[in-house]
Amino acid sequence: MEKSGGFGFSTTLPGATSTTTSAPGFCFGAAEAAPSPAFGVTSTSFKKLSKLTNGSTKEEKKERVVEILTFTGLQSKLECEWRDVQWTEEQKKNLMKTVSSYKPSCKDVLRARVLLLGPVRSGKSSFISSVQSLFNGRVTNRAMVGSSLNTSFTKKLQSFAIRAQKGEDSTRLVLCDSMGLGDGDMTGLTLHDILSVIKGHVPEGHKFSPDQPVGTETPGYVKTPSVGDKIHCVAFVVDASKITSYNKGFSSTFKLLREHISELGVHQVALLTHIDQICQETAKDISLVYKSLSVREAMNKAGALLGMSTSYIVPVKNYSSELDLDVNTDVLLLSAVDHILQYVDLFFQDYMPQQTGPKFC
Repeated sequence: MEKSGGFGFSTTLPGATSTTTSAPGFCFGAAEAAPSPAFGVTSTSFKKLSKLTNGSTKEEKKERVVEILTFTGLQSKLECEWRDVQWTEEQKKNLMKTVSSYKPSCKDVLRARVLLLGPVRSGKSSFISSVQSLFNGRVTNRAMVGSSLNTSFTKKLQSFAIRAQKGEDSTRLVLCDSMGLGDGDMTGLTLHDILSVIKGHVPEGHKFSPDQPVGTETPGYVKTPSVGDKIHCVAFVVDASKITSYNKGFSSTFKLLREHISELGVHQVALLTHIDQICQETAKDISLVYKSLSVREAMNKAGALLGMSTSYIVPVKNYSSELDLDVNTDVLLLSAVDHILQYVDLFFQDYMPQQTGPKFC
């Protein structure tokens, strides 16, 4: 849950004591005061920055202040988390139990199927491997991860049923990996093929090719897919470290995708990956993620890129070079999975009661 009210942040620079700074028009939990020259911004300069927020709504002012602070390098972290998370071993166990015990509310569906969509090297396969790793109790790469900078390592539709801990039944969650999105229809997964996957027509292991769209002549093509064959939620995956450098065409691509996917009644969320690469403090301690102004700004930019509210977006850190698990990383990953499952449930709630023939079931 996002917190409202105080928007305090701390700015601590070498040789300076921790100070609470405020910005015009907001209550930061302390009396408003311009920052001291020790922070590199004089009172006169601060007043000039203040004028940039004049005439804006409260929310616009808040986001503008975040941009100013990030640009000037004043920010370190917010005083309070802007989403509530319990960073404990107990919370990790509770979330693992929630995911392990999840069952689709539709009796005709054995497992919930979630499709991950995103640009090349955005972290789709790494997310799948990271989620499986925390259930395995050690870091493993179940979904093979590539290192090519420009081409998608994953070429096929691959479905990974997340296995529970030893001695327990497998979870009812399937994460589906696919070819990365390109700058155009001939450089990555096409809109036609994506919609075919969501509708349940594409067979497991199908190798995608931009010049050979999925059709009735495709080997293994599923002509009359069951509701269990279809995708029940789409999770877009974007790289926080590349959020400002993505090709401009991606914005229209995402919005077109969202429009078509929404017409099918499938809810969408988003995962913001590589957050440790945009905030040094978060890289050192992942539990600071919801105090990071850099992460918050990246989420706002991701929302603009995808054309969705930040309430649908969750930040994650995938395992990459680590050999051992980290409780805070696991809590963040499991929170993302729990977030996804909430929207999977909405799919079933929206369509299962309508037995007289909704467009998707």
